[in-house]
Amino acid sequence: MDYNVLDLDDVPLKDLSEIDEVPPDLDIRPIGEQLGLSEMRATVWYFEPGEEIQYHAHSEQEELYFVLEGEFSLKLGRSGDTEYVDADPGTFWVAEPKVGHGHRNVGDERGVVLSIGAPPVDDPGLDPHDIDD
Repeated sequence: MDYNVLDLDDVPLKDLSEIDEVPPDLDIRPIGEQLGLSEMRATVWYFEPGEEIQYHAHSEQEELYFVLEGEFSLKLGRSGDTEYVDADPGTFWVAEPKVGHGHRNVGDERGVVLSIGAPPVDDPGLDPHDIDD
């Protein structure tokens, strides 16, 4: 693939609550799958008020996030050294491997976040409190 162009509305919405092995129970659009990405993952996540991705880390994957819609509270940092940050549309944040991160929609409207992760390995969330560095 030299290039690909995709309209977000053309990506089918996937309900993660239908997949037992994949928490949380959120809706996503797997844009990376649709684009045929091989060196990274890209997903648009949809959050109703109060929904969140729990504080977690990855052993290999670096993740970049961008708020498209909504108001979020971020929990970022290594275990024992975390910080809470407010994030509105236009906010980016990144977590390198083994660094804890999580976010909650604290607004009254739906929130939408773009996430990009690399490398595209099977790297399930780890409990940051169990990581020794």
